[in-house]
Amino acid sequence: MAERIEQRLEDRVPELEQLERVGLFTRREIRAVLRKASALEYKIQRRALRKEDFINYIQYEINLLELIKKRRARIGYSFKKDEIENSILHRVHSLFNRATGKWKEDVQLWLSHVAFCKQWNAKHQLSKVFSSMLAIHPNKPALWIMAAKWEMETQLSSESARHLFLRALRFHPECPKLYQEYFRMELMHAEKQRKEKKEFEQAKMDLGEFNYSEEILNGEMARIIYRDAAQKIKGVEFHLGVLSIAKLFDFTQDLQKEILESLQTKYADDPLTWDYMARRELELGSLQSRERTTKQMKVSEMTQREERCCAVFEEAVRAVPTEDMWKCYITFCLERYNRKTNSEELKQKRLERTLSVFSKADESSLLPEALYKQWLQLLLESNLFEKATEVAEAATKRFSLSVEMWQMRLQVLIQLKSDDVTQCFEEAVKHVKSKVCGTLPLWTLWVEWSEGTNSKEDTEALYQRSLHATTPAESVTMKEMYLDWTYRNGGYKKVKRAFTSLCENRPFSLDFFRKMIQIEKEQESCKMLHLREYYERALREFGSTDSDLWLDYIKEELSHPQGKPENCGSIHWRAMKMLQGDLVEDFVSKYTLLQTGHL
Repeated sequence: MAERIEQRLEDRVPELEQLERVGLFTRREIRAVLRKASALEYKIQRRALRKEDFINYIQYEINLLELIKKRRARIGYSFKKDEIENSILHRVHSLFNRATGKWKEDVQLWLSHVAFCKQWNAKHQLSKVFSSMLAIHPNKPALWIMAAKWEMETQLSSESARHLFLRALRFHPECPKLYQEYFRMELMHAEKQRKEKKEFEQAKMDLGEFNYSEEILNGEMARIIYRDAAQKIKGVEFHLGVLSIAKLFDFTQDLQKEILESLQTKYADDPLTWDYMARRELELGSLQSRERTTKQMKVSEMTQREERCCAVFEEAVRAVPTEDMWKCYITFCLERYNRKTNSEELKQKRLERTLSVFSKADESSLLPEALYKQWLQLLLESNLFEKATEVAEAATKRFSLSVEMWQMRLQVLIQLKSDDVTQCFEEAVKHVKSKVCGTLPLWTLWVEWSEGTNSKEDTEALYQRSLHATTPAESVTMKEMYLDWTYRNGGYKKVKRAFTSLCENRPFSLDFFRKMIQIEKEQESCKMLHLREYYERALREFGSTDSDLWLDYIKEELSHPQGKPENCGSIHWRAMKMLQGDLVEDFVSKYTLLQTGHL
């Protein structure tokens, strides 16, 4: 092993001598590089190899290359690259090859090698990396696409890219993304050939020796790919994806027409098809001349386009009366409404249209639950408070078991300072069964509202009621809130009584006890006797799962004027007995730091 390392370090000598000779590195820096390289070499020549050692070595060499690049730029020296950089590049490739050979399954390692090859323009090496990577990972379509794109866009080889896509499709015959990218590649190839032919024709050159197939020029290869894919891949999303690619090329009108016809034939009842057809009306520009168009004419034209879109959507919700279809329609209206415009007239029309569509969907009982919130926000923003109240009520009637719907309705009533808030809360907790849905959000909202609105007595009664009405798990949060509220409004004596009372019913949270400990510590006459009681109660519940609680207890005994440091040994012994698993080790290390004054 030592001989091999010695040989590899000797191989570095020529490049290091060149670095010093041309003034890029000093003698001292060269020695530092040799020392570091020696340490890194020893790590990758051991019997038990570690991936991290290879990554560190590779990163060191890349940093070295970057430093050389900066030094060259600074002194304006650009010679001797074969003797310096190429030697380092070769070594990095060798390190990557060893690492990917050892850890073949690590895709990130392969991708790091790909990125390195691209950064340093190592085209020949990159071709080999792609070949090896795809042999090991043929089950990852994204890697095939990456390799094919490189062949097409960097190597300018449509033939190699096509070959890779065809191989990939043998492994993944039903992968939509592969077909879409293959489709895109063939259209790019056709576009490239069209440009070449046009340039030759403009230069009046003889095209005899160049074979430009009219079928390829018109995107016939892409059409074949689409037809093949359409037989294997189901779903409107794939067709829409292919169509969006075809629209990027100005010679694909016939192809777009075919895809569109197929879409309308096969997926006439799919909301996404209708959504596309409606939105397409926005792109179909005005037939009027664009010269000397005034601001008012632009607004008028945009209004007409949006109305054409809505006409298609109206037809859609009649043909496909589903929640998804209404969702597409409403989403479109909201998008248009949220677009910036200087025209108040257009803004108002968009608002009226959106609110109208919301109402129609609601009347059809096909407005999805999630969209009620957006409807209410829009109504409140528009100061349509009466309508907002009606909508909120309708939402809770339709989704009477939904906590979110009741929350939404209550928030509207609270915002409007309505007299019906209490009645609505009563209705909400009556309809939403605690065991089924969980009523905690309703109770927290109720007590928070009551704190700012009702008397202390009413709020106190409400807190007490919430503790019995919520599930045991939910009551934990209510106990914390009640404790905090009682301290803020009733002071220390009252919160202490409340704490004692609450401790009669499990479960508790650790924060519940920590809150009471904090309250005690805030008192001028903070009693260690009370702190011990709170810590002991907390440890009964959490002593086996929280090492910090034991440490805080020990710290309290050590620092409090009424504390008893002699109790620390007993607390330590109990902690060691109660804590589970790795928590014992964690406790011991922190306790040691505490003893040495480092915690």
